[in-house]
Amino acid sequence: MRDEVAMSGLGSGTLSRRSFLLGSALGLGALGLAGCSSDVMSLAEAQKLYGPMPNEKFPIPAPDISKVNPKYYRRTVAYESNEAPGTIIVDPSNYYVYRVEGEGKATRYGANVGRAGFLWSGDAYVGRKGEWAVWTPPKEMIKRQPEAAKWANGMPGGLENPLGARTLYLYQNGQYTLYTIYASSDPESIGTGVTSGCVGLLSQDMIDLYEKTPVKTKVVVMPA
Repeated sequence: MRDEVAMSGLGSGTLSRRSFLLGSALGLGALGLAGCSSDVMSLAEAQKLYGPMPNEKFPIPAPDISKVNPKYYRRTVAYESNEAPGTIIVDPSNYYVYRVEGEGKATRYGANVGRAGFLWSGDAYVGRKGEWAVWTPPKEMIKRQPEAAKWANGMPGGLENPLGARTLYLYQNGQYTLYTIYASSDPESIGTGVTSGCVGLLSQDMIDLYEKTPVKTKVVVMPA
């Protein structure tokens, strides 16, 4: 089956990866007490963590991690939650995604989230997963941006594809919600509300989360 995601709310102008991201889609929600850590990763450490990934189907370059606030670097933090280990919790107010590890710990990732008016909260689960997935613009987007029509039958996976290297598709009651957690190559988007609901992690973070996340994993998106 062709992998798709609805991305809406784009303005006019050049059809670019960043403009696609400004119109992505997501949502979810519920429990989880935000964790914190007083340790700050150095830029040199972050550059190692977010290095290039040359062995990918489409080799991924290192992002300019200096453009990301250090508080959004991936790290293990104290995090008390009633959710089972493996649960993904999205905290849109603070631009974080947590993977509950148990014993009062979580892996925390910096994220971009939905902008005002596009925030959604609730419980969902990972219904399917995609590597270098095909992206298909919805008809509504093609109406607003006719230049997107060339991808009406699907944009192949690759570095310019809005879904990036990995995608987790969120479902409720057996139905695709149109919301995803996806890989972003735009470091400046982390810590901002730029999408129409979808949550983006830097590619290196998204691949880390993707590999640890089986289908049927619970996803909770907290109210903003």
